[in-house]
Amino acid sequence: MIEQAIITHHIQKHILDVLMFKEVARFRDLRPPKVDTNLFSYHLKLLIKNDIVRKLTTGYALSTHGLAYVDRVSVVSKAVRTQPKIITMLVVQNSDGDILLWRRKRQPYINAWTLPYGKLHTEDESIEQAAKRELSEKLALTNQDVRHVGDCYIHVNTNGQLLSTTLAHVFRFERDDIATHDNLIWVKPHKITQYKLAPAVEQIIARSFFNDPHFFEEFYENWESDNGD
Repeated sequence: MIEQAIITHHIQKHILDVLMFKEVARFRDLRPPKVDTNLFSYHLKLLIKNDIVRKLTTGYALSTHGLAYVDRVSVVSKAVRTQPKIITMLVVQNSDGDILLWRRKRQPYINAWTLPYGKLHTEDESIEQAAKRELSEKLALTNQDVRHVGDCYIHVNTNGQLLSTTLAHVFRFERDDIATHDNLIWVKPHKITQYKLAPAVEQIIARSFFNDPHFFEEFYENWESDNGD
């Protein structure tokens, strides 16, 4: 995993907090309210110097190091995590055979399509309970039976550097009455590759179709950033 110092200054943390949810942001969008321009510019330049932020012709974006950094940052507490992520991931299929895809809203892999997922919480009593909690939070579904069909360990590199590692517990179920929107869509399996997919999504969908009692796979993916890295 890429190692670097923990960002502690409130101005730099604010800049990263904005870029965590943006592909590119303008100078004025990164500046905290009521902060002197010269002071803000100083801290922005430090992030650029330390290769956390890149200056582009269209604004500012996270570098490869910056993407790896925010991938380890808790959205709520902003504390830096050093361990691989452990998630539950949902393969949802309707009676027409379509697969449910969810658009990522934060870096890394912002705007890529993935399967609905969420991190395990320490208070989750089981992996299945964690999956059902994500069903409620992401899809507003309760009392849905799910099948734990497999586990995947996903390693992602970009430009020769390790960007993220994730252990995904894959669950599957069928349902027709899920309300879709711009960030949650049904896609026919043969059209999956027409979308910008997050790492290993296509492989996990294909693997889940084998109907084995349980599977385990490791996937090694290369990810090309859109930020010119």
